[in-house]
Amino acid sequence: MTHLTEHSLVQGGRSAAFATACVRGGVAAGLGVGALAVLVIVAWISSPFPDSGAGGALHLAAGLWLLAHGVELVRTDTLGGLPAPLGIVPLLTAALPVWLVFRTARSTLDPADETGPRPSPAGALGAVSGGYLLVAAVIVVYSESGPLPADLVTAGLWLPGVVLGAAGAGVWTALGRPLPGREEAAAALRGAAAGLVTLLAGGAVLAGTALVWHAGAARASYEGIAGEWSGRVALALLVLALLPNAAVWAAAYGLGPGVALGTGALATPLGLVGDPAVPPFPLLAALPPEGRGGWPQWAAAAVPLVAAVVLGRSVGRATGTGRARETALAALGAAWASGAAVAVLAGAAGGPLGSGRLLAFGPVWWQAGAAAVLWGVAVGLPTALAVRAWGRRVPRPKHPKSPKPPKPPKQPKAARTAEAPALAATAPAPGAAAPTPPVFDFSLNGLDGLGGLNGPSGLADLDDDEGYVPYDYLPASWETAPTPSTPPAPRPAPAPRPDTEPPRPSGTTGAEREATPKDTPLGPV
Repeated sequence: MTHLTEHSLVQGGRSAAFATACVRGGVAAGLGVGALAVLVIVAWISSPFPDSGAGGALHLAAGLWLLAHGVELVRTDTLGGLPAPLGIVPLLTAALPVWLVFRTARSTLDPADETGPRPSPAGALGAVSGGYLLVAAVIVVYSESGPLPADLVTAGLWLPGVVLGAAGAGVWTALGRPLPGREEAAAALRGAAAGLVTLLAGGAVLAGTALVWHAGAARASYEGIAGEWSGRVALALLVLALLPNAAVWAAAYGLGPGVALGTGALATPLGLVGDPAVPPFPLLAALPPEGRGGWPQWAAAAVPLVAAVVLGRSVGRATGTGRARETALAALGAAWASGAAVAVLAGAAGGPLGSGRLLAFGPVWWQAGAAAVLWGVAVGLPTALAVRAWGRRVPRPKHPKSPKPPKPPKQPKAARTAEAPALAATAPAPGAAAPTPPVFDFSLNGLDGLGGLNGPSGLADLDDDEGYVPYDYLPASWETAPTPSTPPAPRPAPAPRPDTEPPRPSGTTGAEREATPKDTPLGPV
């Protein structure tokens, strides 16, 4: 009974958490619509010549909210009477609803109260997305009665995809941003993210440089469109919302395929071909001139080049400990992931601006994505392999230098002066024969005169001598010792013991032995 009760309480708590997450998703959708409605109503109130009432302003806010999710709108109040599509998404306005969905999904799995029940990750994803899409369906139906109704096909494709993607990112963040278990997959995702960020940053720099270069034309276009101060503010907000689009266009321009400026017109680094149908707008003043491109246009290729190098460097450093095959596979995966992201961004940043020649405007999504993949394979793959090889090199050990021998200490001047006469006295006279080095006889025959090693008068009797040191009778080196600077002091002869008689060699008398004390084969005593 206790087990069943606890199980029912858990199920009831999760059901309540699921319902709460669904409500929170609907609230996130309402907040996004409300924020855009406030901006539109403020612009409508400040306009000196409003052409519609509050209902028109609300319909416009609903249309802009749907456009921020990638839904194409249809303009019905055209001059020709034919409906014209409007599909270019201001990417900065898309940041608000995407952030709201992301934050809602993340906070659903990471509540402030840790003891309260919360749904599973899949439950949180479905509940938040379901609540958001319910409100979105109501707004789609409401927009059908306004001047900018939503295209139902794109509403059924893009709207759920954007919501599920943002909610999935929030759930992934709440779980600690886990990456795939395989090292190659994780390295590929990191490399693709690094390359994509570098590409978009380079595109923003490229677009900003082009705007500064054509600042006069952009200012003239801005002043020609805007009228009163309210119109200038509204136009400035629109330009600000389209700045991310300009960065994506510049990135696609540097990738090679370029951007379409109407049906039959294409702008690439090699030049602008065709007859562009460019409406007056400040951002479009930064487009390159007609004709063949020069070095300023060719320099745009540095943006994807740097992005591919960054992609390869990230992959090479992440897979440096593995095999070359793993690094190559990770680099290829990063190139494909980066190409897919570029294709999605290019498809959102471009689209139709009207009917006729304005049906194709902006980068072509599949061409931009394919070019990003080619740059990643052609530049990113060799860079990853080179970085891996450089990281695996073994540094050669540096051999320490042998220490220099210390210099001999300098003698005082007085000592050098005293040594000079002694050296002069010991130096041989000119023309005299060189002194013969002493010859030592270590054979046993030379010891016969001493009566043998163990005889009664041999070397064994020398041990009784107190001043006898055996090592004094042997030379320190086989070579001739160098002449010392000062003659050594004579060693004092040991005093003979009164009870023993010093040994005499056979065939000699005591007087002769005393007369020649240095004739022993073993040298001086």
